[in-house]
Amino acid sequence: MPELPQSRLISAQVALALEEDLGCGDLTALLIDAGSVSRVEVICREQAVLCGCAWFDETFRQLNPAIEIEWLAADGERLQAGATVCRLQGDTRSLLSGERTALNYLQTLSGTATLARRYAEQVAGTGVRILDTRKTLPGLRLQQKYAVVCGGCSNHRIGLYDAILIKENHIRAAGSIEAALEAAVASVAEGIPIEIEVESLDELQQALAAGAARVLLDNFPLPQLREAVALSAGQVRLEASGGVTLETIRQIAETGVDDISVGGLTKDLVAVDLSMLFI
Repeated sequence: MPELPQSRLISAQVALALEEDLGCGDLTALLIDAGSVSRVEVICREQAVLCGCAWFDETFRQLNPAIEIEWLAADGERLQAGATVCRLQGDTRSLLSGERTALNYLQTLSGTATLARRYAEQVAGTGVRILDTRKTLPGLRLQQKYAVVCGGCSNHRIGLYDAILIKENHIRAAGSIEAALEAAVASVAEGIPIEIEVESLDELQQALAAGAARVLLDNFPLPQLREAVALSAGQVRLEASGGVTLETIRQIAETGVDDISVGGLTKDLVAVDLSMLFI
């Protein structure tokens, strides 16, 4: 299993989500008797990969730590349509007040994990890694990156602080591929990954000559990807990117590249259909 974000971060993320939804209080929940206790269960309406249990738990912990939650599945597990995901028991008002926020996390992150699993299955046996990008929903970066790994894919850099990716505009500002790579090596501590984006085989040759260790091939068609693999001859790690879909990713993987980055993993997700029902 992937490593969860630190508990303090999960707590802070959930607190913001609850503030967004509850504001000064749940007016509708006040219709329920203060002493009412209920049992509910969460049902999955479609095949999916579960993700987001920690955020779901934290939602109800912040609202009422006395609420009991029994999980029947865990992050990364496949769910069949009609499966019971978890059962809860406790204060009815708190259950109602937390329902939407808790389900939003579970549906969104399960949607990310489910899509990641589909991509991972498409390249099974090729040895290619599928990477996410920084094209995440604002405020959900760490959550979605976690969900991607639950789905069987891998994380690229988390943000701008843990790796260097030299893109077209960086190269133009630096003056050349060679100058950009030299500046990158000089600016960061040893061990920080440095990758450079190229848009042609000529630029790939320049990157190889400049000592690049990792190269992103931006929007290369399939024949050009094969040429790039032959040209690099294993000197660098090659990443294909741009216009990748479930229908095209297998062909891209079979060109011999090492990695394929897919922005759609985190920006084109469809939330999983989950419902919380009183029992």
